[in-house]
Amino acid sequence: MNLDTTDKQILTLLQENSKINIKEIALKVNLTVSPTYDRIKRLEKSGIIKRYVAELDQEKVGLDLVVFCQVTLQVHSKTLITQFENATSKMPEIIGCYHIAGNFDYLLKIVTPNIKSYQLFLKNKLSVLPSVANVQSNFVMSTVKEHSKLELL
Repeated sequence: MNLDTTDKQILTLLQENSKINIKEIALKVNLTVSPTYDRIKRLEKSGIIKRYVAELDQEKVGLDLVVFCQVTLQVHSKTLITQFENATSKMPEIIGCYHIAGNFDYLLKIVTPNIKSYQLFLKNKLSVLPSVANVQSNFVMSTVKEHSKLELL
């Protein structure tokens, strides 16, 4: 789907504030409400807009520890890869799971309340998966930059 300048403006506004109302968007992109609404519905239907979410402050909700975990699988079989991906998709502590090329197979972003909860997660959930050969944990000391807004050129 080709995005024109107006579509990109609408998407940028929605990325900045998903609660912005259609009337405000229309005003900012110099359209009336009806075509603005139609464009947003088209962007949703096409899957460009996947969902609307509220971004939470992790510390304020008691999730102080962020860990990037490098996982190496024992064997690269389709069955074990599928089992690993299905299992990790059901673990709420894992907020990002990336199958990558390089020195390890998966990079996981894990958020937990503290080091003890991460230890229990690692011991009871992640390391017990039959496909896991090695896990290396990297603990975030501070976040320098983090956002989900995509720059649309």
